[in-house]
Amino acid sequence: MTHGRHRLLIAGALTAATLVTGCQSGGTEGGAAPLSLSGLTATADGMPDKGASTCPLPYDVAEAAQAAGLNGATGAGPVQDDGDPVATAEGGKRAEPGEPLAQNPGVLVSCTFHIGRDDVQVHTVATRTPQAIAPLAPVIQMLSGSSVDDLVGYMKKAGDAKAGDAVVTDSGNVAAVRLKLDGDGDAFLLVGLGEAGAASPDRKQQVGALAKALVGQVR
Repeated sequence: MTHGRHRLLIAGALTAATLVTGCQSGGTEGGAAPLSLSGLTATADGMPDKGASTCPLPYDVAEAAQAAGLNGATGAGPVQDDGDPVATAEGGKRAEPGEPLAQNPGVLVSCTFHIGRDDVQVHTVATRTPQAIAPLAPVIQMLSGSSVDDLVGYMKKAGDAKAGDAVVTDSGNVAAVRLKLDGDGDAFLLVGLGEAGAASPDRKQQVGALAKALVGQVR
């Protein structure tokens, strides 16, 4: 997904805001600092406007893939290099009036990797108040191929989930995990692996395990 298409999807979340109405529930060495809204905002604000060639968050996809039982060569960027940046940022100082990450102040850092023949999208989003996952509704629909009804159900399930629980779409290739933040705010990690399809139960478990393994790397 190109940076331009990504911005359109995030901006498009304004029209998808009704999907989550009522869903609100009550790379450094030596280890990463605890994830916080202010820290993620500083990371996003420090990224170039055109994106970066490396992910600024300490994700080790090779390690996560191994933990999830996924085989294949791993690396930064998509399988087929399309010239797009590996990482992009939204919100923070880039937020424009009316955008979701301006209305509920927050940031989104998106990184692309690959495992074998599959591209992996990793979106890390944090907002001042729930639901941090709301701006990613169009991204989830695009990656999973969900119908509107299915998307509504998934957004509610993900929004109600406890921190650390992976919620996988029926398509089996997208998983969301609510993150624990140091301090106030709400945050999610969203992982999209390959394309939507008729995923086997084992595949769905692998996608959920991949998401949880990545979550463990940013705590």
